[in-house]
Amino acid sequence: MILFLLPAGDYDPTEAAVPWAALKDAGYEVRFATPEGKVALADPRLTDLGFSWLSPWLMTRRAELAAYRRLTQDPDFLAPMSYRAVDHARLTGLFVPGGHATGMRTLLEDTTAQQLFARVFTQGLPVGAVCHGVLLAARATDPATGRSVLHGRRTTALTSLLELTGWNLTRLWLGRYYRTYRTTVQQEVTAALADRRHFRSGPILPRRDTAARPGRGFVVRDAHYVSARWPGDCHRLAAAYLDLVRTHMAGTAHGTARPDSGAGGGVGAR
Repeated sequence: MILFLLPAGDYDPTEAAVPWAALKDAGYEVRFATPEGKVALADPRLTDLGFSWLSPWLMTRRAELAAYRRLTQDPDFLAPMSYRAVDHARLTGLFVPGGHATGMRTLLEDTTAQQLFARVFTQGLPVGAVCHGVLLAARATDPATGRSVLHGRRTTALTSLLELTGWNLTRLWLGRYYRTYRTTVQQEVTAALADRRHFRSGPILPRRDTAARPGRGFVVRDAHYVSARWPGDCHRLAAAYLDLVRTHMAGTAHGTARPDSGAGGGVGAR
């Protein structure tokens, strides 16, 4: 089964629903885990409350919101397991969405979730992360090296430019909503890498991708790991992660799948 790690709440609906729908429609078993095994809903500001006059730019788009509504009706979504109850032997992949609001901390700061991510990553199973979800990867320690599992890898994540732009547009009435931590996501992730050049920011002016135009998105693929920056990359990310899963499953069926042994995997970009 492919496991989606969710916080207690406040994740980005696009970043969870678009990859989930791609996997579900392809026939893969997708399950969910939350801190206490309770149903976790997305950030209500992104789904319902909005951002005043900025809503057309910052809220979840109509098609992606429909995918999220479909997700919330899925029986497996409505019956999540707790992080501690996850059976590692059943996992065939792991995916971590992101989000801005404070509820994301219940995932990013959870040591069980960090250990679970590290275990799956070092086994060479297909792993995907986007936005703040990449922070979990940065904080996941490889027990063999004592370093982040991203050390020696190439990745992207929410860029400082995107994060600070959102914060500056909304801070007068939303305060630190767009600043989950004082350090930006890009700064913390880059600090975990072997070389700061291993962080790929993508185009300075990002364009939102769509189901019809996934090529507008930006992802970075390194061996069995793929990452993206923000909700606007998620259709391309979904396709890239689905490709990882299919490749892994095909290798398993033929007895050729094996844990990846280091950095240097191919980097996919826009």
